[in-house]
Amino acid sequence: MDEVVLKALEEVQIKTRSTPYYTWQTDEWQADDAKSATTAASPLSTLSLYTWNIDFMLPYPSSRMTKGFSHLRSLIDSGPRDSTASIIYLQECIDSDIELIASHSWVRENFHLSDIDISNWQSGHYGTITLVDKRLPITSCFRVHYSQTRMERDGLFVDVRLGGKTVRICNSHLESMAFEPPYRIPQMKLCAEYMRQPGIDSAIVAGDFNAIQDFDRTLHEVNGLKDAYLELGGQEHDAANGHTWGQQAATNLRQQFGTSRMDKVYFCGGLELLSFERFGAGVCVDDEQEREAIVKLGFDEPWITDHLGVKAVLTVSSNMSAL
Repeated sequence: MDEVVLKALEEVQIKTRSTPYYTWQTDEWQADDAKSATTAASPLSTLSLYTWNIDFMLPYPSSRMTKGFSHLRSLIDSGPRDSTASIIYLQECIDSDIELIASHSWVRENFHLSDIDISNWQSGHYGTITLVDKRLPITSCFRVHYSQTRMERDGLFVDVRLGGKTVRICNSHLESMAFEPPYRIPQMKLCAEYMRQPGIDSAIVAGDFNAIQDFDRTLHEVNGLKDAYLELGGQEHDAANGHTWGQQAATNLRQQFGTSRMDKVYFCGGLELLSFERFGAGVCVDDEQEREAIVKLGFDEPWITDHLGVKAVLTVSSNMSAL
């Protein structure tokens, strides 16, 4: 049995690819492999996690990302920054999005970046990016490419020091659509395995989980994770208060597929969930010609994306629970 366990652990490690993270220093983004990071406790013990899928297929990507980032900044700047660290997950980014984000003075002043180009994206066209509050020491950054994927999806993991503990955060865009066999099941199983590795006190996985089938409703349960929305009393079938996709999709898609709760936050370990909410409703491009062009594609309004974002605020608990 020991040999079986060791082989399984080796197979998991093979999928892991360490990547640097980037910090703006001396007028450029400089890579850091996290090996030199200190494990000193951050004075912060609470984090606000924002995750948002910005549709890569719509036109005017720079205008849409600019407006989306302006909205994110307004949310973060209006919050309790002195006591709370901010982390941003984005999915479906393209190369122009990375250029825009990396050139933003607010980002340079306040965040580490997981990526400054598309070299880590297996799809070669779109992928995920994570922004980590500069006040949080990073001790590890790596990607795990899912062996079971038709769409070159992966998990982007970053280990940070928060409240004297190591918290592993994962940004993932799980497999889309309802193909058979369903790959979201093994993808979340793999994420959960990494969330429980030795040395990790708590962990969070969030992003666009493409939750559109019955089995998606219990992915957190079968993996021993907590679903932030449900933990605070949210109801699975409460479309008005819980769903994150469809409200801002093209009209024909909304009529065909309805709405769903695609975007989620799961967590485990010694974290206390303080709040959970959606954001990003009604955010539209400003330019009149761009507005008209997007509406002509079949949208009710010139929304920047078909997803709402979700925000979870969590703090390191004084009573650490087992992973």
